[in-house]
Amino acid sequence: SARAKGPFVAINCAAIPENLLENELFGHEKGAFTGAAGRKVGKAELAHKGTLFLDEIGDLPLLLQGKILRLVQERQFERVGGLQTLTVDVRLVAATNRDLRSLVAEKLFREDLFFRLSVMPIEIPPLRRRRRDVPILAEAFLQRLARDMGRRELRLSEEAKRALSEHSWPGNVRELQNCLERAVVLGPGVVDLDQLPDGVRRSVPRPDALPAEGLVFYETVAKYEKSLLTSAMHRAGGVQKEAA
Repeated sequence: SARAKGPFVAINCAAIPENLLENELFGHEKGAFTGAAGRKVGKAELAHKGTLFLDEIGDLPLLLQGKILRLVQERQFERVGGLQTLTVDVRLVAATNRDLRSLVAEKLFREDLFFRLSVMPIEIPPLRRRRRDVPILAEAFLQRLARDMGRRELRLSEEAKRALSEHSWPGNVRELQNCLERAVVLGPGVVDLDQLPDGVRRSVPRPDALPAEGLVFYETVAKYEKSLLTSAMHRAGGVQKEAA
């Protein structure tokens, strides 16, 4: 966009104490409080002609939400302890892992701010709803880890891929990344099932948890499918239509 070369300023609303967050966002004037020996420029002012990214906006205190609303609507604010109204030209991008509609219903998030932020919402589904992406993301993380750790090429065993795809990933991408980093530290070369955390290994279905008919043991999905097909053909007397 036209702002591509402008500044990109990010602030994590959950990582900064409530009494300091306003100061970080809007800055302060000299003498605004004890220890304010000079003027400080806030994140909003630093993002002028660029983008201000408000991460974890669902954790923003109610008191500060009204001031953020004014920034969103009017692009105006005052520094802490200041009287001058400042105007900035910023694009606001916000992210959260919380359900803002529920927070609005519970009176923990301002409804007017929610609707002002919901101009172009982008929902990223959790990993448990896009399991086919897990092996692709895992391979990408392994390439990055190999580069960062000065290791030779890393790859996943078929069992490890299956376990990663079956896991529900309550911690989403961060959990997947940490899981792979742990596996790489524990062993070189191929990342196998034994190098994955217990919770991920337990995600692999046990043979006794699957249909037992005609199935004694399997190692891969392909062998399991073949066992089902063979069993169906046997029961149908070799007639494909009946087996289907």
